[in-house]
Amino acid sequence: MENQMKRGLLDVCVLAAIRDEDSYGYRIVKDLSPYVEISESTLYPILRRLESGQMLTVRTAEHNGRLRKYYHITDSGIERLKQFESEWKELMQIYEFVTRGGEK
Repeated sequence: MENQMKRGLLDVCVLAAIRDEDSYGYRIVKDLSPYVEISESTLYPILRRLESGQMLTVRTAEHNGRLRKYYHITDSGIERLKQFESEWKELMQIYEFVTRGGEK
């Protein structure tokens, strides 16, 4: 898969993982694992990019004596997910066209 497309898909996957409740890195990886393979070393640059794009915010809280970063989706992040849903419909039409074989 083209890197740019995969990057965009991973971004929306991360946003979807925190849509309903705040989460932290390891849990996001765990929540995504049934759907997409992503490592923590791949996740953290995505989180930083989404934060700089104002699609999520970060807060730090103590957990078991250590500081943990929790990520929260913003209104811009929710809008990105809605935009993806619209884009996905178009991608599915393209997929159907490409995979239809010789059918017309």
